[in-house]
Amino acid sequence: MNLAAALAYLESLELPQGDYAVFGSGPLLIRGIIDNAADLDVIARGAAWEQAAAAGRLTYLPDHNVTVASFFGGAITIGTRWAIGDFSVDELIDTAELIDGIPFVRLEHVRSYKRLAGRRKDIDHLDKLDRWLHAD
Repeated sequence: MNLAAALAYLESLELPQGDYAVFGSGPLLIRGIIDNAADLDVIARGAAWEQAAAAGRLTYLPDHNVTVASFFGGAITIGTRWAIGDFSVDELIDTAELIDGIPFVRLEHVRSYKRLAGRRKDIDHLDKLDRWLHAD
């Protein structure tokens, strides 16, 4: 996935600030902690979700019991909750950090999610995050 192109597309959606944030691997990718990600995962609520649901291709993911809106050939996925774990979407969005005008979920939340998910890529991402946090 081309991060710059995906972020430009996300910005073009003009989702209301304060109602969405990039989650998953996106906060690691934007900081250069990891080099690549398959897609950009976004959590949304309220007006941002309504706008995304109206404009995107809706898909129900039965394994996670969630409906998502897809954009940019599937490179951007927007949903109302995170499929793994019990995270407060409001907290994730309300505490997000703006980077170049786009809200990204804080790294401590990404760390918690990746630990819980425990997939091979998540373990790799956690190792890279730890090295990045402890670099001089």
